[in-house]
Amino acid sequence: MSIKRKKSSGGGGANWMDTYGDMVTLLLCFFVLLYSISSIDQTKWMLVVQSFNKEAIVSTDDTPQGPEGENNEGLGNDMPMTQDEVEVALDELYRYLQETVANDSVAVSRGDGYVFLSFNDTVFFDGDSYQLRSDGKAILDKIIPAFNQAGPFIDEVRILGHTAQAVENAPNRPETDRFLASNRATVVTVYFQEHTDPNQLAPGRLVSVGYGQWRPVAPNTSDTRYQNRRVELVITGKDLDDALSDSITTYYTMREGENAASVPPATNQTDAQTAPVQTGEAS
Repeated sequence: MSIKRKKSSGGGGANWMDTYGDMVTLLLCFFVLLYSISSIDQTKWMLVVQSFNKEAIVSTDDTPQGPEGENNEGLGNDMPMTQDEVEVALDELYRYLQETVANDSVAVSRGDGYVFLSFNDTVFFDGDSYQLRSDGKAILDKIIPAFNQAGPFIDEVRILGHTAQAVENAPNRPETDRFLASNRATVVTVYFQEHTDPNQLAPGRLVSVGYGQWRPVAPNTSDTRYQNRRVELVITGKDLDDALSDSITTYYTMREGENAASVPPATNQTDAQTAPVQTGEAS
């Protein structure tokens, strides 16, 4: 007598449960993800950022931080600035000025750690005058946005005022010559201070200097004298490799032995005299 046995199904009848379990797990992960991003927690966000970059420094302050702890929305965190960033900022400043203000009357050049601008006399002032012309203001208005952008990386903006010698081989009167040059530089400095953002470019970094007739770029003859009536800007970047390179830092370091705390901050303006006697430079 033979006994018939049922054929085995191969033991794979429960394999569908593996697929079902995977689907349920994926759905669970999906809903957990939705829940996790429904409200972003600051602590969770910091953990996510640091999971990608172990060395990341995440600011917990609501106000963006700039270099040296200054509030600075332009930089967005409290990471210390680097010398490479300073050089990049100067390069961008130079390119911007080349594209926006450079022409036959305005020369822009780039040096090691600085940007230099030179404006001839027809841009800002009439002869024997320190009243800022309207076309000069228009050029300064184009420069100001660049100062606001690059301000945190700028060590100093030095505004230089020059005059021309009125008569060949006959120096100008020192009093009128120096006052006119200083007043020209001061007027430009005041305009910058009134229109730039002090949180980006501190007023203490604006410096006016009057050289008078003593830094000529051309002979003081009737044909070339006009080239010496000019205003120049020297924009220097911070040198982070030298602890005393910053002009303001150097000033207060030197005053430490003289009770610097009692000394008010230095101003960037020269005491301007009113209506200087004409030097005759326009002739």
